[in-house]
Amino acid sequence: MKKLDFLVGKWAGEARLLSRPGEPLILAQTEEAQFKLGGPILEIEGIGRTKPENKRALQALGIISFDDETGKYYMRAFNDGRFLETDVKLFEDGKSLTWGFALGEIRTSSVLRINEKGDWTELAEITIGSQPARKLLELTVRRQE
Repeated sequence: MKKLDFLVGKWAGEARLLSRPGEPLILAQTEEAQFKLGGPILEIEGIGRTKPENKRALQALGIISFDDETGKYYMRAFNDGRFLETDVKLFEDGKSLTWGFALGEIRTSSVLRINEKGDWTELAEITIGSQPARKLLELTVRRQE
């Protein structure tokens, strides 16, 4: 789990939610990542609030753990009263990871990176059936502590 140290902390910035046609929903976004139970679990909570109303528009909780037997990371993510379980793959650069899921004709793919400035960036894309992938979420947050 030490390989995920790069995410630990409090982060704040902006997210663009592109779930509907037209203008994206711009959110004030926070992310907080911390190890739990002495280290074997990384909990990440993200909250997006509308500007300027400050109403909660997006909230997600992810719990990442490592399976010694398979040598893989797994995440259980919660959002809008639902959850999913998915593999998490770390990139060799030590500052990026990816995950996704499939449900019927819907597939998602998310990539989280710490860029050259030290910002946490995230891009989520969705594919429905044979349609081309389209952006669902773009996020950039900066470490606050």
